[in-house]
Amino acid sequence: MRRHGYKGAFELAATVDYLFGYDATAGVVDDWMYEHLAAAYLFDETTREFLEQSNPWALRGITERLLEAADRGLWGKPEPATLDRLRDTYLASEGDLEDRA
Repeated sequence: MRRHGYKGAFELAATVDYLFGYDATAGVVDDWMYEHLAAAYLFDETTREFLEQSNPWALRGITERLLEAADRGLWGKPEPATLDRLRDTYLASEGDLEDRA
């Protein structure tokens, strides 16, 4: 995905959207899957840097969708530390996008 730049980052965000949609309609996503998504897409330093550089809107979208899954109860029992990191990531991405404007 990294070699595709902006579009690759968009596809990562789309994957999270699809997973969220499947869970919202069919209840097929376990909590550990959300935890792993957060770890792999947002908390992994290399992937996070890729998203920040290639498509910061995708970074914000992924973070927003994971927080929404927790708020809607789809992600039933997220780790409190994970939620804190997601909120911090969201605020940082919002600030970065505002700086670009």
